[in-house]
Order: sequence, then C-alpha cells, then structure tokens
Amino acid sequence: MSKIARLALGLAIPATAQAQTSPAKPLRIIAPFPAGGSSDTIARVIAMKLNEAWGQPVVVDNRGGVGGSLGTEVAAKSPPDGYTLVVGNITPVAININIYRKIGYDPVRDLTPISLAVTGPQIVVVHPSVPAKNIKELINAARGRRERDRLNYGSSGPGSISHLAAELFKIATKVDMVHIPYKGSALITNDIVGGHLDIVFSDMAVMLPHVKSGRVRGLAVTGPKPTPLVPGMPTVADAVPGFVMESWWGVLGPAGIPDTVVTRVNTELQRILQLNDVKERFASLGVEAKSSTPAEFSALIKSELARYAKLIKDIGITPE
Repeated sequence: MSKIARLALGLAIPATAQAQTSPAKPLRIIAPFPAGGSSDTIARVIAMKLNEAWGQPVVVDNRGGVGGSLGTEVAAKSPPDGYTLVVGNITPVAININIYRKIGYDPVRDLTPISLAVTGPQIVVVHPSVPAKNIKELINAARGRRERDRLNYGSSGPGSISHLAAELFKIATKVDMVHIPYKGSALITNDIVGGHLDIVFSDMAVMLPHVKSGRVRGLAVTGPKPTPLVPGMPTVADAVPGFVMESWWGVLGPAGIPDTVVTRVNTELQRILQLNDVKERFASLGVEAKSSTPAEFSALIKSELARYAKLIKDIGITPE
C-alpha cells in the first residue's frame, strides 16, 4: 500500500467512527414542564451540548401538564429509536403514578433510564417572625401550640415535592403544622415574604435571593449532606437523623431503545455534566450536575417509587 493510500485510510477511520456513533437526523428532547422553569433550562443546556457534540439539531419540545406527566407520556409512547428523549424529574417519574389514577405510562415498564443529570435539595425557610434560627428551634416552636396557633406551611399543592417534604418532616418530628396549598411558587414566595406563611420547603433557586436579602430566614437544606451551593448551611438530617428529601432530573427515553444508543447518549452525558460551564449554569438554578450509569439511574427510580408510594399512603393522599 502506498504512503498516500495509508494516509487516506487513516483519515477515513475517524469519519467512519463518527458516522457510527452520531445520530443521523435531528433529535427531540421533551421538557415536560412549561418554558422558563428548571426542567426547561436543564433540557436546553443538554440539548445545546449534544448539538455541539453531534452536529445535529436537538430541539427542546415543551409539553407541560399534569405535573410533568403529559410530556413524559409523549416520550414513553414515541418510537424507541433514540431520537426522542425526555428530561424527567422526580415528580412525573417517581411520584405522580401514586397521585393520579390515569397516568398513561408505567415509569419502570415504559421508560428507559439513560442517566441522572441533576440533583438538588430543598431549603427550609421561615418568616423572620417565627422564633427559630435552626431546625431544633423550629421543632420546639411548632410543638405544644393550640390548634388556632399552629404554624402553617405553604406548598405547590398535594403531592408536590414541597408538600411531601413538609409532611415527611411532620412525621419524623411528630409536630403538627397547617398545610396551605398554592398553585405556583410565585404566590408562595409573596406570602412567605409578606408574613402570611410561617414555613416553606422550597426549591433553592426560588428562595435563595430572599434568604440573602434577609426577607426570609434559611434554616437548613434537605439533602443527605451540605451543599456547596449554600456554604455553611446545615442539613435537616443534622437535627432529624435520616431526613432526606432531594429533587432530581434525568434523561430517559421510551422503552426498547437499543443498548448501543443508550450507551452512546450516556457516554456523551457523562462528558457534558463534567463541563465547568454546565456545572455553573446548573448551580445558578440551585442544583448540581450529577451523572450516573443507566443501571444506577434505574435503581434510583425504583427506590424512589417505593419510597413515595409509602409516604403518600402514610400521609393519606387519595389518588385523583
């Protein structure tokens, strides 16, 4: 073989490998919540990086509704060719099946876990009028009150992560608080800042600006360990051993995606989630980039399904 022929062959090998490992047409990533929220932002960051890596358009398709379940169902019923993915989070993947009777998919049977992408604790905040500067003081402040004087907490509605976190706290500490459901985080924020609410278990991105301004007091985060996103803030588990309530997002596809495609997407996500600009963008949302293997993500989903089925039953939420 001539020198020129060997050189031509050497140049052809990477191109062939690229053709074998890159998608052949545009991809769609479903964000099962409206534009502008955390799920949408996470999906867009991932889509941009996949586009850069593969040279194919990656379109984000917002399909909000039923707490994320509408868009997740669309993904579950899409062709299992790897060209439709979904950024699913804890609510439509692990909670809603225990809340709604007519969910059109089974999270284990109808979805293929590819990789965890993001995790984030909630932050426990109180209005400054509540006499508590830490979780132990909050427990003491909530105990022994007459019914009309009980502390209240706001949530995004029955079965929301903010509701389940507060109810788990009540069970773990044997305190009683009044639940006030809302239809959105903006209204909750207005009322905790205005003194109409005592306590909120909130996504950090929503509440951190008000903690920093002093309009609300941050007591602890709900993850298994302190987070670098809020340096120096303790965990609820420091005062209530075993208490953990953490949100997460991950990339999934329909059931039946070929293993080669799952491996390809997972490998790329592992790389993307280590990029500094991605970590910084997610940190601005109050969450942390964190990848996994498909098997690890599958195990997490199964564990969370069992955990929330029990918690929802213990709380007494009746499926709608």
